[in-house]
Amino acid sequence: MIVETNTAILLTMLIPAGAMVTNLVFRNRPDLRDGLTLAAAVATFITVLTILSNVGNGTTEPLVMFEVFPGLDLAFNVEPLGLLFAIVASGLWIITHLYGIGYMRGNNEDNHPRFFASFSLAISAVMGIAFASNMFTLFIFYEILTLSTYPLVAHKGTPEAIRGARTYLGILLGTSIGLQLLAVIWTYSITGTLDFTKGGILEGHIAGPAVAVLLALYAFGIGKAALMPFHRWLPAAMVAPTPVSALLHAVAVVKAGVFTMLKVGIYIFGIDFLAESGASEWLMWLAAYSIIAASVVAMTKDNLKARLAYSTISQLSYITLGMALATSMGALGGGMHIAMHAMGKITLFMAAGSIYVATHKTNISQMNGLGKIMPITYGAFFIGALSIIGLPPLGGSWSKWLLIVGAADTQQWVMIGVLMASSLLNVAYLLPIIGRGFFSPLPEGSPTKISESPLLVWLPPAITAFGTIVLFFYAGTLQEFLSPIVSGN
Repeated sequence: MIVETNTAILLTMLIPAGAMVTNLVFRNRPDLRDGLTLAAAVATFITVLTILSNVGNGTTEPLVMFEVFPGLDLAFNVEPLGLLFAIVASGLWIITHLYGIGYMRGNNEDNHPRFFASFSLAISAVMGIAFASNMFTLFIFYEILTLSTYPLVAHKGTPEAIRGARTYLGILLGTSIGLQLLAVIWTYSITGTLDFTKGGILEGHIAGPAVAVLLALYAFGIGKAALMPFHRWLPAAMVAPTPVSALLHAVAVVKAGVFTMLKVGIYIFGIDFLAESGASEWLMWLAAYSIIAASVVAMTKDNLKARLAYSTISQLSYITLGMALATSMGALGGGMHIAMHAMGKITLFMAAGSIYVATHKTNISQMNGLGKIMPITYGAFFIGALSIIGLPPLGGSWSKWLLIVGAADTQQWVMIGVLMASSLLNVAYLLPIIGRGFFSPLPEGSPTKISESPLLVWLPPAITAFGTIVLFFYAGTLQEFLSPIVSGN
């Protein structure tokens, strides 16, 4: 079983890397190229499910590829949080690729081979992050993910796209090299290891204010988590085509950020050590500020993708807050929110892309009455929005509930208020989009017949909208699956 699982871990990285190659080799044969990439996405998902079948929610011994220094290896293993991330990313790659084909062709975008090659490499990097058994390995794939997604952000090649891509690359590389790498080196110098270890590795090696300083280096160094004030890269990246927005916000980049934040909190510091030292209290308040501030900014944005971008900044801070609460329920809520937010937010972004392909409208103020002629797209958006708000029977309600319970465990009543206020703000900036679509009259001269975008553009958000409902009924299974990451804390 161990051999099969280790082989499968490597295949989850090699298959997407192979898809990158086939996109370049068959660049002039679009149907074959896109078909092979779809086959690679399906194969990657099946491989991840094979690992799930072999391991369940257990933890395997590290697969060491090579040793760099004593206690510093390039190594991979399986544990529940990483496996959940891999399932989410590989499963949504299938849907996002189908959507990408429909969007890129329906919108007559250029440079398809480069686009899907970079997309595939990004998924390979995500698998490396998900199965990294130590902070050194995770850091390497974290940087590969940044570099592989830069061409996607800059895809259109316009001055605006180039500026956005430079902001994206500058902030993410600047934070990871200037702060996160320093934190990694500091951790290794005082512990002699970077292995992800249940209960953490820092207790007994560092104490006092230094714990909070080290946590700050990690928290701000993990720029992909979009914690304020290092969040500007995320709105800047909205110049990219919508399939990239779906990749950034649901499948890869931001989820890699908050996943790394959870791994650091649970396996480097340890929940108990954070609670006893009080080192994460400042981070809890900063996360709370990011939740509210980003939601308020979202309300001011007329551009639909910009509004969704600031919504993502707010939602990511839910997960950071879950870690900073330093409770088992908070950590579980943060881990569960990775899946719940992924399904809800990818629905919203793909629906936004469907609106653009069909109408070429980008501003919410231009979208009066569109729900009447695009009912499937707007219906999917409505369901995704309700999940982000946190209403049952949709998946987002459970992760928010666990975060509230985590805050109650430590009597953080203000944090409960922040989470509830955030849901009301979600209502304020998401539901008016639905209201405009279904209840405002169409502008004069607009078509009145139903005119959805092409099948491969409207069907994926419909599927993921249904997925948010399914997740509601399997939330208990998901919580049980993640429970080993905090058992004993």
